[in-house]
Parts: sequence; C-alpha cells; structure tokens
Amino acid sequence: MSLSKHADSAITDDVTTANSAAIDEAEQTGNPVRSGTAARPGNHSTSASNISAKTPNSLNGRDPHGTGISDTGRWSTKRIAIYALFVALSMVSSFISVPLMPGVPWLKYDPSGIVCLLAGFAYGPSAAVIVSVLGFLPHLLTNQWGFLVAVLVALALSVPASLVYRRIHTRKGAVISLVLGGLCALAMAIVTNLLITPIYAHMSVGQVVAMILPILLPFNLIKFTIHGVVTFLIYKPVSKLLHD
Repeated sequence: MSLSKHADSAITDDVTTANSAAIDEAEQTGNPVRSGTAARPGNHSTSASNISAKTPNSLNGRDPHGTGISDTGRWSTKRIAIYALFVALSMVSSFISVPLMPGVPWLKYDPSGIVCLLAGFAYGPSAAVIVSVLGFLPHLLTNQWGFLVAVLVALALSVPASLVYRRIHTRKGAVISLVLGGLCALAMAIVTNLLITPIYAHMSVGQVVAMILPILLPFNLIKFTIHGVVTFLIYKPVSKLLHD
C-alpha cells in the first residue's frame, strides 16, 4: 500500500508540473489553455505529447529564424541575401550602356531588366518590385526623371511576367509571360517618353511623337527581345542554383 501511495504521489507531482508548464507557456504566448490540453492523471503520454508539440521552435510550423512573409512562404535569411544579391546585380548592370542603333547614341541598352525578370520568375512579383525599384536607386541622385522612367518600365516588364509565370509554371508559360511583359514594357516606354521626355530633354511632344516609329519603337523592341531571350535561356540554370 505504501508503494502504491508513493507512486500516486509521484504521478500527481508530474501532472501538476506539466499543467504549470502549459499554463506558463499560455500566459507568455497570449493563447488560452484549451480544454483537454493540460495533463490529466492516467493520461501521461497524451499530456507529454501536447506539451512537446508546443515548443517554440515547432509552434505552428514556424521557422525560429523566419523574418516575415513573402509570396510563397517565409522570408528566410537565405532569401533576404538572395534579394540583396539581385538588387546589387541590378544596380551594377544598370550602369552598363551599349548603343543599339546608329544615329541615336543617347538611347543605350542595359541588361538590368534581365535581373528583374529573373528575380520575379524565381520569387514572384514582390521580388520583381523590390529589385526593379531598389536596383535603380543610385540614378535617383543624378537623374530623377530617368530614374522614374527606368523604374516604371522595369515594373511593367517584370511584374506582369512574374504574375503569369507563377500561374503557368511551364516553358510555354515562360514564353507567354516574357512576351506579355515585353509588350507591357514597350507600351510603358512609349507613354513615359511622351509624358516625361519633353520635361527634361527640352523637346516638344510633337518631336517625341515623330521619333516613335523610326527610333523609339525599334529600339525598345530590340531591347525587350534581348531581355526575353536571355531570360528564357538562363532562367532554369539560375533557378536550380538558387533553390539547391
């Protein structure tokens, strides 16, 4: 009889300790203790599993190193680093200037749009927005109007493309998204040239309109075609590298 009483006393102490731990945890997290969660005598295995399931590292499946929410899940430390890498690549590539058409040296090609597309394809529209805006920040200090045009065109290119590719995640979807993004960017480039170029280039709207067919349209068609072809060719290898 004394052994039985001693065992019952030990069990009662264990249950009381488990209940206290559950209540303390509920007070810290702000979540009430649900009925049936606390340990009961004679159901020690259930109470132990309930308590262990509420450890901080596994609560709601959250990563203890997670820092927020993105399109597809958490902002991990790795993802933040990759976003920063994309932004840095976009910044560097935005300073590359390659003339595409003779007679118009002021229209130059830069490959920053490819970086924006790769970011959008890999991590969704929010990544495309982040890279498209932050990647051109250095130009804000020297050419505010040029910065505005570049950001609007980059957003028109990468955001629609990443939205379509997220829904149609195939090679065919990639082609459709790149074509759509290129068309949106082409329209944005023409509109921004009509609205903004006369402000800072000391040109009339009529002069800009006269340049659309012989200069602006072919230049931007070549530019966005290069963006689309290069992105289509390198996206899969880059994606495998990023997600390995």
